[in-house]
Amino acid sequence: MDLQKVTSGVTAAAVVGTGAFVGGNHQIDKMQGGPQKRQDAQIEQIRQVVREEVYIQMVNAWPKTSGPVKGLVVPKQDYRQEVPKK
Repeated sequence: MDLQKVTSGVTAAAVVGTGAFVGGNHQIDKMQGGPQKRQDAQIEQIRQVVREEVYIQMVNAWPKTSGPVKGLVVPKQDYRQEVPKK
């Protein structure tokens, strides 16, 4: 046997072995639910981005103040016992 035939045979064996190894990994990945897990992870990432965007839009749309009211005033009288005069 000459050198060319030996190297061709070894190369062919390596290619077949690699193909079988990669194909085996693909089958194991399918059996363990790899595609579904990747899809679920992608959906979760999309949900996170949408959640952040909705939060930012709500914060930007919410008013900083609600008119001329500046804060909480503690009443000086009990409104259940005495009605304030206008």
